Amino acid sequence: MKILFATSEAFPLIKTGGLGDVSGSLPRALKALRQDVRLILPAYPAARERVARLRVMAELELPPFPGPVRILRGRLPSTRLPLYLVDAPLFFERAGDPYRAPDGRDWQDNALRFGLFAQAVVRAALNQAGLDWQPDVVHCNDWQTGLVPALLAAHDERPGTLFTIHNLAYQGLFPPQTLAELGLDSGLWHIDGLEFHGQLSFIKGGLVFADHLTTVSPSYAEEIQTPRHGYGLEGLLAYRRDRLTGILNGIDYEEWNPQTDPYIHTPYSSDTLEQKLSNKHALQEAFGLPVRARTPLFAFIGRLVEQKGVDLLLDAVLPLLAQEDLQLVILGTGEAALERRVRDLIATFPDRVAGHIGYSEGHAHLVEAGADLFVMPSRFEPCGLNQMYSLRYGTPPVVRRTGGLADTVVDSTPATLKDGTATGFSFELDDPLALREALQRALKLYARPAAWRRLMQQGMIRDFSWQRSARAYRDLYKSLIRQPH
Repeated sequence: MKILFATSEAFPLIKTGGLGDVSGSLPRALKALRQDVRLILPAYPAARERVARLRVMAELELPPFPGPVRILRGRLPSTRLPLYLVDAPLFFERAGDPYRAPDGRDWQDNALRFGLFAQAVVRAALNQAGLDWQPDVVHCNDWQTGLVPALLAAHDERPGTLFTIHNLAYQGLFPPQTLAELGLDSGLWHIDGLEFHGQLSFIKGGLVFADHLTTVSPSYAEEIQTPRHGYGLEGLLAYRRDRLTGILNGIDYEEWNPQTDPYIHTPYSSDTLEQKLSNKHALQEAFGLPVRARTPLFAFIGRLVEQKGVDLLLDAVLPLLAQEDLQLVILGTGEAALERRVRDLIATFPDRVAGHIGYSEGHAHLVEAGADLFVMPSRFEPCGLNQMYSLRYGTPPVVRRTGGLADTVVDSTPATLKDGTATGFSFELDDPLALREALQRALKLYARPAAWRRLMQQGMIRDFSWQRSARAYRDLYKSLIRQPH
């Protein structure tokens, strides 16, 4: 099959979160299944710098946008995966990340930026972009590509369309005049189209018009049909539930492998877990904590925002730090108030708590390898990747039972410990007391080295590879191929 994979970010070209990881991994896994898959994203400066031997394939006029738009072709670094970059310097040649300026505020013209990108994807999908190639299926991802299914729906001879919801909280909402600014058909402005409470909704373009919808975990597919997680779109999603599938994300087992990871101190496997201790010592040294072999070391990596439950962690861990022998490492950046709370906790417990406000790929790998427990108390989590990295690295996760966390972590109970299915610890309520109880259960099991080692090994043998997920997508694509009229 011929698949055009449209996304606003892809690792290692540019990444702000899980979407970047998925977009860098799933197309490669599909190619390994002998599918003709091609990746398309905007030509950000960071993306262009990382791709060798880019060549111009075509120049397009995309009214109402000014100037010609070039389609550049290359390959995703270190792969044979074909890559197209939509080169429109006025819109994408900027500092900052794909969505925000260096000061952290959204680009005011994001609607125009991703409206142009959608138009370019549509031209490629209809074989009108000088590529001499037309896909059978266009796979769109999150609101930045939401207009693609809506625009393609007006064409009879079009590919099938799939739209994946990575995080429904981000919807691409813009003022009503944006419809005219993008040159869109006024017929799209209605409740069964792109209109959402008086605003233009990019994500509704995907939710309403795509042939099929997916989310990044089975549990999240159910949760977004409820008022708590549907953000006003739960009725639409419940209406389309027969066209909604939850497919759990995978993780890149080449990038995240404790036996070959270049970022960690000492390689190890489930058979050589004693080598994990040297990574713990390296982590303690790197973050200025006392080197203590038997002191439990908790870790958190993620955005410092309410969704990730970092406030729950800070509240839950405070009495434990005063009463228990433990250490905590926090790696992330986000809301100023939560960053201050992290810094305050470090200042209060300098020999117990350490962290880095920011993100470092090398630090992230060392944290996964060196920590004893990974804490992920998200209020909602469409899929989550860090809990799967943690399982792979023999670092049992402590998670709230939501979304992909519920689908990937088996709570340690007497029954699951006995039958060998336990892989971590989970709790139900988004409440500091519930998290603290789960952390205390983890500490009790940590005090039993043989039982803890079995728990580590059980997590390490779970299969969360992209090959499993890619096969599910391949089968879904087959059902979306449209027959010629």
